[in-house]
Amino acid sequence: MLRLRESGANQPKRGVFVLPGCDEDYQSAIKYNGRLSCASAAAHYGLWLRHPPSRLHLACNHGHGSGFVRHRTIRFDGHPLVPVAAVEDVALHALGCLTPPASTAMATSAIRLHGVSPELLARELRADRSGTALRALRELDLRAESIVEVDAQHLFRSNGIRYEAQVFLPGIGRVDFLLDGFLIVEIDGFAFHSKREDMLRDRNRNNTSAVNGYVVLRYMPEHVWFSPDQVLAEIRAVLAARYGTAH
Repeated sequence: MLRLRESGANQPKRGVFVLPGCDEDYQSAIKYNGRLSCASAAAHYGLWLRHPPSRLHLACNHGHGSGFVRHRTIRFDGHPLVPVAAVEDVALHALGCLTPPASTAMATSAIRLHGVSPELLARELRADRSGTALRALRELDLRAESIVEVDAQHLFRSNGIRYEAQVFLPGIGRVDFLLDGFLIVEIDGFAFHSKREDMLRDRNRNNTSAVNGYVVLRYMPEHVWFSPDQVLAEIRAVLAARYGTAH
C-alpha cells in the first residue's frame, strides 16, 4: 500500500487504488460498481458515434449513485479486464437509449465490426418488450459501411426518399445509393481523393455514369451532417427535373 501511495495512487473506494493517468470514465465505473455502456463504451469498441456523451452511461444492477445514465438490464458478461459492458449489451443499451441515427449507427457498427448477431439483438429485445429499441432495430440497414452512410440513410428515410444502397452497376462498379434507377448519390469519405489514381478512377466513373444515362450527386460527410436541407433540395430538384413534377 505504501508503494502505491508513493507512486501517486489515490483510493476512491475501499480496496481500490487508482494510478495517475487512469481513464476517468473507468474510475467512475469502478466507483459506482458498474461498467461503461451505451455511448460511453463506443470509443472502447470503436463503434460509430459522432458526439461523445454529455453524461456517463453505466450498466449496473443497483440503484446507488447519481449523475449518470443507468442501464439496469445486463444480459452478457462484460469485458474481462476493464469495466466495460459486453459489446452486445452496449448495442442493446444504445438502441433503447439513443435516438436514430446515433442508436442505429452504434448497433450497425457492433454488427459489422464485432459480429454481433442481429437475431440475438431482436431476441433479447422481444424478451424485454422494448418498443423504442425494437423500432430502432427495424431501421437498421446493414449495407451501410460508415457512420455517414447510416446518417444519409436516416436522412433519406425520414424524408420519404426511397433508395437502394450499395448497388453494383455494370461498367461503373458499386455506388453508395441509387435513387429511382437513375440518380447516383455518392458519399465521399475523409480520405477521398488522397491519391491521384483515386481521382482518375473517380473521373472515369463519373464519365461512364453520364454516358450510361445516370446523374451523379456527390457529397462529403459535412454536407450530410451540417447541410442536410441542401442535400435534400438538390436530390428533389434532380428527381423533379426527370419527371417534370415535384417529387
